[in-house]
Amino acid sequence: MKLAKLLTSAAVAAGLFAGPAAAEDMRIALVVKALGIGFFEAAAKGAEEAASELGDVEIIYTGPTDTTAEGQIEVINALIAQQVDAIAVSANDTDALVPTLKKAMQRGITVISWDSGVAEDGRQAHLNPSSNALIGNMIVKLAADELPEGGDVAVLSATTTSTNQNIWIEEMTKVLPNYPGINVVGTVYGDDLADKSYREAQGLMQSYPDLDAIIAPTSVGIVAAAQAVVDAGKVGQVNVTGLGLPSEMAGAIESGASKSFAIWNPIDLGYSATMMAYHLAKGDVEAAPGAEIEIGRMGSVTLDETGSAAMADPFVYDETNIDEFKSIF
Repeated sequence: MKLAKLLTSAAVAAGLFAGPAAAEDMRIALVVKALGIGFFEAAAKGAEEAASELGDVEIIYTGPTDTTAEGQIEVINALIAQQVDAIAVSANDTDALVPTLKKAMQRGITVISWDSGVAEDGRQAHLNPSSNALIGNMIVKLAADELPEGGDVAVLSATTTSTNQNIWIEEMTKVLPNYPGINVVGTVYGDDLADKSYREAQGLMQSYPDLDAIIAPTSVGIVAAAQAVVDAGKVGQVNVTGLGLPSEMAGAIESGASKSFAIWNPIDLGYSATMMAYHLAKGDVEAAPGAEIEIGRMGSVTLDETGSAAMADPFVYDETNIDEFKSIF
């Protein structure tokens, strides 16, 4: 297995690979929302693991330097020029990538989305990390569990166009009637940038002095929000929860800024996305409703009528288990 980690879209265009691939190797590009994000770096480890198991795969790990559709389009165009075999993308925008990804498919490149999806016309299949409904319920439940008498909560999301974030927030809104007394006072966007997310969390606490919780369904935002709570001296008053990485959230659990949070294993997600892309590109299975796709040690997934599948349920981390997982991802 060979890993080509491309640090910028310019590097993709220049074709700066780690080394020449064997002629028979399948090249699968793992395109992330932006480089330098721990969640996606963990996913890349899973992709490497899958490639090692399969034996005839080269992983190209790449993405833009910021979370924009324009940056991803530039990266994808470069990958098309490189004539990769498959592209697996976590999208910054549901629709904006579609024309470029359609061009890739027209040229014989297998295209799937994972984590954050693209519209059906722009891919052959999509791998959700979990059921959207389960995630939406989980993120509000984690806040509500600490507020038995109800309270004011706010949402700190990634970008306004982030497919997965928007779906999870929509699903959360659907189940709010199941949590009487929980009042969502506002939603803000940190663009998956640590400094902006920090400022947005500060703004929430200033705008809503009685705020009880911040729900951040983004691994960047949840860490930034927890730090903002610590710096504001509001540990014990504002609980930060949502989706995060154990390695990045251990300090927040220890400080009390976060009582609990959830996430699937990003290593498993990168592994599963690679397996899905591989079997589709090899022609082992056709991307159609009802198709069952093997994803190695994770078992198998079945595509629904939209060509989507869910990997696994989210898992909750708190003070009872954080030490067990913080050194893993």
